[in-house]
Amino acid sequence: MRYNFKPRHNIFIVCLLAMVSSCQLPARNEAQSARLTYDDGPTDTKLSNEEYVMVTTSVTMPMYVNHDQAAFLKWGKEKGVKVSILGPAEWDVAGQINTIEEVINSRPTGLLINGTDPSLAHAINKAVEAGIPTVVYDSDIPNSKRNAFLGTDWYEIGKMQGEEIVKLLHGKGKVAYMGILGLNNMEAGFSGLLDVFKKYPGIQVVGKFDDKANVEEAAKITSDLLAAHPDIAAFAGFDSNSGPGIALAVKEAGKAGKIKITTVDREPEHLALVKQGVIQMLAGQKRELFTWYGAQFLYDMAHHTNKLSGNDRKAGITDVPYTVNTGLLKITSENIDQFINVH
Repeated sequence: MRYNFKPRHNIFIVCLLAMVSSCQLPARNEAQSARLTYDDGPTDTKLSNEEYVMVTTSVTMPMYVNHDQAAFLKWGKEKGVKVSILGPAEWDVAGQINTIEEVINSRPTGLLINGTDPSLAHAINKAVEAGIPTVVYDSDIPNSKRNAFLGTDWYEIGKMQGEEIVKLLHGKGKVAYMGILGLNNMEAGFSGLLDVFKKYPGIQVVGKFDDKANVEEAAKITSDLLAAHPDIAAFAGFDSNSGPGIALAVKEAGKAGKIKITTVDREPEHLALVKQGVIQMLAGQKRELFTWYGAQFLYDMAHHTNKLSGNDRKAGITDVPYTVNTGLLKITSENIDQFINVH
């Protein structure tokens, strides 16, 4: 992975406590972070000391804000408990690890972690060993001791894209794909795509490319490929910015609709591009389910909602599902209107 790590002072924090009323900005550590707190008191005094914390990176990314964070905040408000969102403003895995380790010392009721990178395993293990219920979402951290994982089967994302491209191209044509190389989830997606293509000798893969989750980089890669392979027939994208970048270059080349595009995610820009006929299919994740049910798992662990033994922790039992596949949404021109202006 190639990222420019940002300093820890970029940590961004959002808190919601029950009902929204007043707003204040006391700094957790003025040199390193900012805190936005909404506080109208808990609806249940028994829950007044509970705090559920989400730790991610790139906390200002629209996809995270509109889906993951919105669902988590809604869950906290409906449950009447305090919830916080912490992490670096930019993509900074080292900063996310530092944040997890700092949060452990505050002993939250539960910890919900975006599985951005395998290197999070050590920090996750420290949280679990400290007795903090810990759930990972989005991408699993296989070598960690996390209590539960909720996310998408990325192999199926790749398979869905591959099958759609084969259908669109009638089993014949040049294809390129891109995403963030090295991430476990995306590599699984790439494998799903290629396993489909292996069955169709008429499909020629011209390359695998790292767009660094950057629209401009995805557009540049696409533009260069269009120049090198004028007969290229389709592109597959695997991160949130792949699709918009590919679409930008294809539109500039005057080949919108002629070159087929499949990609992941369902932000307003992605949906608009499907509506315009520039992108033919979106493999949408049910991201709201990651954090809503992830938070509920933490609550159930903290409250021993479903006891499976006399002492589950002593028996080494986790009383929530260990792994949850939240499934996929297939979005095309046929059902695009059902996904526009949902929120």
